[in-house]
Amino acid sequence: MGRHGDVTVTAEALDIVATGLRFPEGPVMMPDGSVIVVEIAGGGLSRVRPDGSVEEVARCGGGPNGAALGPDGMLYVCNNGGQPFLAAGDKLLLADVTQDDGYEGGSIQRVDPADGSVEVLYRQCAGRPLRSPNDLVFDDHGGFWFTDTGKARARDRDWGGVYYALADGSAIREVIFPLDFPNGIGFSGDGEHLLVTETVAGRLWSWPVTGRGMVSARGRRLIAGLQGYQLLDSLAVDAEGNVCIGTLVTGGITVVTPAGDLTFLPLPDPLVTNLCFGGEDRSTAYVTLSATGRLARVPWPPHGLRRSS
Repeated sequence: MGRHGDVTVTAEALDIVATGLRFPEGPVMMPDGSVIVVEIAGGGLSRVRPDGSVEEVARCGGGPNGAALGPDGMLYVCNNGGQPFLAAGDKLLLADVTQDDGYEGGSIQRVDPADGSVEVLYRQCAGRPLRSPNDLVFDDHGGFWFTDTGKARARDRDWGGVYYALADGSAIREVIFPLDFPNGIGFSGDGEHLLVTETVAGRLWSWPVTGRGMVSARGRRLIAGLQGYQLLDSLAVDAEGNVCIGTLVTGGITVVTPAGDLTFLPLPDPLVTNLCFGGEDRSTAYVTLSATGRLARVPWPPHGLRRSS
């Protein structure tokens, strides 16, 4: 199916860990070896045990879209406020118009994985409501960066942006605006650059990080752009500095090397949204196959960095 370094992704190499998930995304590797995923269509967080069993962690409401484990052991969740889905045979697909009557407004939530309690940290920034927070990543200072894609409607849509916030709920600010449907977010292997994908444009961008919650706007650089109709979702960075991006429509993982070379690893789902690294030496990639509601794993010799979002 595809090859990256010593990794050959085939039907035999791909191990399906869990099924029956309601559009899983935002996988987070937990200290106990389980993986917590958001279920966007289910409105909650679920824990997938190594044996494949699934248990509910929390009910978030709206549309929990991305998650990250904070330094305090809490889970921080980007909630897009809810969006409609379409059933297509055995697949669950995103509807073209992503704001409907059930939209609750975007937010950042903090979830206690021990008892499932949910606290809303942020609903707005400088008086402007968050529209559709999508994904987030923590820095070494304990703060986090997150993307907001904005919402689409029948005749118009919002611009998106990147924000920086403190984990105690005391401060949030807009850092980059406008962007065209920003989605995945993370750091380069050396931690010196902020990486962001623009979904519809199929682009991966980089900004130099100049301080806590700050980037150089003039240093913005296009790292990669995809050909044809394929969309970029969330990302993780492996130990060799490769940026590994969930890819929609064509369905797989796009791997961008530090030199800017691209490799595509196709997977059996049209909406491969995200991945994280875990297992012994973090040498396993856990991938969300969202349309078919599955969490899969595949060997990944270039061990994943702990910075992976």
